[in-house]
Amino acid sequence: MDNDNRLAVRMIAWVTAVCLLGDSMLYIVLPVYWASFGLDALWQVGILLSINRFVRLPLNPFVGWLYGRLPKRTGFLLAVVLACLTTFAFAAGTGFWVLLAARALWGAAWSMLRIGGYLAVLEASGGGQRGRLLGSYNGIIGVGSLIGMLAGGLLADLIGVRFVALLLGTVTLAGLPLAWRYVPATTAAPVNQTASGSLRSALNAQAMLTLASGFMVGVVFYGLLIASLSPLIAAHLPGGQPLPIWGFALGAASVAGLVQALRWAWSPFLSPLIGRWSDGPRGRLPIYLAALGVAACGMALLPLPLPFAPWLAVLLCVMLANTAINTLTDALAADAAAGGSAVAYMTTYTTVVDVGAALGPVAAFALLGAFGLPGIGAAAAVLTALMAGAWLLWRRSPAGRSACSRKEAGLANQ
Repeated sequence: MDNDNRLAVRMIAWVTAVCLLGDSMLYIVLPVYWASFGLDALWQVGILLSINRFVRLPLNPFVGWLYGRLPKRTGFLLAVVLACLTTFAFAAGTGFWVLLAARALWGAAWSMLRIGGYLAVLEASGGGQRGRLLGSYNGIIGVGSLIGMLAGGLLADLIGVRFVALLLGTVTLAGLPLAWRYVPATTAAPVNQTASGSLRSALNAQAMLTLASGFMVGVVFYGLLIASLSPLIAAHLPGGQPLPIWGFALGAASVAGLVQALRWAWSPFLSPLIGRWSDGPRGRLPIYLAALGVAACGMALLPLPLPFAPWLAVLLCVMLANTAINTLTDALAADAAAGGSAVAYMTTYTTVVDVGAALGPVAAFALLGAFGLPGIGAAAAVLTALMAGAWLLWRRSPAGRSACSRKEAGLANQ
């Protein structure tokens, strides 16, 4: 692997990570300190934390179109500026409508960062390194989310929520020189594009399955699991009481925050490792199918009345599988994009994931009201198992066997 390409991808990931600081902080701070931002009711918190996802749905195709015509460096610089402005808005602005506009701008910034990051990885990698690069990219992004959450949780009481936003917005400015130095000043072009390399010609069975997997990841892991995590933990705490750890009494929300922080903490180490394994001669599918199987079984077990210690072990296994599934789904999408229209396919993939992430919380609370926690667990387990079954059927089909053989032959010739 070319060292310059690897460095460029890592620095682009760091640009994205610093831009995520303010967004991640809000998920910790806003539900607790909403009155400090001039909000009148908790429902406004829910809208502010979700509007960026809905904004991305119509914006993703436009951003993909822009990346086909503007240098990637321009897109990243604009994204960093928007990320700074949206974080500073929570330091200076007051009132629902001002903050709603800021969160909508963050949705635009994230579309530019995410689609641009995928395209940069595609440009920098060949098939034999794509999983490793995407794993490293996702892992570094996780560092930004972890630092933002920790800063929000630890500093809000010490210096105030507005000063936390001001501090993180200032740190985000560091993304400007990084983007100027390391993001290529080239327009995004499809990788290995043939004369008929349109999105339609790229949508074979494998590419369609990858889009379906992206939707499943959005619904299950960004929606059903995260939305139900605190209620699940509350239902399994011994005696329904806070958990005593090192002299602290941790309630369900605190334990959920620790679990999320742990997931972001191991991501920089596990994601590149999983990606590198998937670049090997056996390909991505064996690891992907195993991760989907572990996740499906774990989801089915989570609502059961297990003792807290084994239940927590099951939850951590699900989170580990989640890390693998996120990395491998992105890698499969990059594989599909490399065979056709890169910009169009990665834009479609990003939009599909965002649709799932937007619908997931709605489905979670609907299931929670109708069927309780067992309904959420069953729905998540069934969706994940169906996805595993679909990939298994494809792998055993003539097209799947042929694709796997080409993968092994290509690696053997490298």
